[in-house]
Amino acid sequence: MSCLERSSATTPSEPGTSGESGVQDSPRPTRQMQAAPWFVYLIECRDGSIYTGIAIDVAARYAAHAAGKGARYTRAHPPARLLGCIGFPDRSSASKAEYQIKQLKPADKRRYAEAMGSRMIQPPDADNTDRVARR
Repeated sequence: MSCLERSSATTPSEPGTSGESGVQDSPRPTRQMQAAPWFVYLIECRDGSIYTGIAIDVAARYAAHAAGKGARYTRAHPPARLLGCIGFPDRSSASKAEYQIKQLKPADKRRYAEAMGSRMIQPPDADNTDRVARR
């Protein structure tokens, strides 16, 4: 399943319970609702540059970029193709990973995108990589 399919798939919500009256009760306030996953995605633009962003629905976000209604960057640098995406449990972790990816050089972003397509990988962490290399 591609990242476009994963992000567009809807997760069924948990219905309320039926009471004796047969009317469905609303979910209890103490019940935790399942949060939608966030995705970090990389787009290769027509000029060869790479755009990195986050979204809940990557397919819809890519369509917005392609239609010229996405980010300002992709209005000036139209997208050519989606390089890859990776899921995160919440917006905060997706934003942190997006920042780390944006710090990479273009060649490293391409290698990261290739790894995204083949398997789920950890976000790049330059500090952690340096520590592992020194041991």
